[in-house]
Amino acid sequence: MRPLSGPPKNKKPKSPTNLLAIAAGIKQKQNVNEIVKKFPLSEFAIMLFHYDGNVNGWKDLEWSNNVIHVSAINQTKWWFAKRFLHPDVAQYDYIFLWDEDLGVENFHAGRYVSIIKEEGLQISQPAIDPDQSAVHYILTARQLNSTVHRRAIQKYGKGHRCFEYSMEPPCTGFVEMMAPVFSRASWRCAWHMIQNDLVHAWGIDLQLGNCAMGDRTKNIGIVDSEYLIHWGIPTLGGSRTNKTDYKLIEKPSTPTRKARDTGKMAPKSEQPVDRYVVLQEALTELERFKNRWKKAVREDRCWVDPYNHPAIKTTSSS
Repeated sequence: MRPLSGPPKNKKPKSPTNLLAIAAGIKQKQNVNEIVKKFPLSEFAIMLFHYDGNVNGWKDLEWSNNVIHVSAINQTKWWFAKRFLHPDVAQYDYIFLWDEDLGVENFHAGRYVSIIKEEGLQISQPAIDPDQSAVHYILTARQLNSTVHRRAIQKYGKGHRCFEYSMEPPCTGFVEMMAPVFSRASWRCAWHMIQNDLVHAWGIDLQLGNCAMGDRTKNIGIVDSEYLIHWGIPTLGGSRTNKTDYKLIEKPSTPTRKARDTGKMAPKSEQPVDRYVVLQEALTELERFKNRWKKAVREDRCWVDPYNHPAIKTTSSS
């Protein structure tokens, strides 16, 4: 950032070549502080998307005046990204679009960027520590004694089955939406895929392979040597002891009569979010996105799905 008047403090300020953007609430201030301190300001521009409207509560952090703060009540990071990270403006080498509930003790931003450059990854994410995190897809779990992996195999157990010949996400060519990292070219594609009126962005993860600038099985990968812990905190104001489990969620109680009569209601940003309703809306948006994708494929006569072919199973002759 530059001053309103006069020359900058440094005669030749070096512009950051990468961006870290986080949707952040004041309840996760300590954890977000730990994340931001992993990204040197000389190499990374930082944007905080304040979904609770509390910007002043961050002013005491040493880096706060050197980052960009954007505030809108109860909006997701994809809502913010669609409006404030247009690819013509956000021209960074790599864009880290992260959630706030990530443990970064075993993550080094500089080494991560070096690895994805060397590996030619257009879309990536740090691996997730399976011993301390809730892992939703076997592909994103950290593999020991590995720097990067691009494929997972899971023939048995719960979840999506993945085999040696599987070519579709989430077995390969896939990242989760909690901590994706985009190259400049892949972000231009992904940004256009984000729907302006669908705030949760469910369904995009399975289509990101179309933004891999080539073969998604090669250009999308999981970095094992720089990995994260995913605390699984509900978006829009949860805590580490209040992890997302929609089976256990109870709808928030209505305000008491006393609170209504006295007018002592909690500010909008502090009122509880009905997470069951949020989940239902996300599922509804998922169906809308899938239907829009199918409609676009039908109407675009030039579209050829490079991955729309049956997997070839190899069997030994007897």
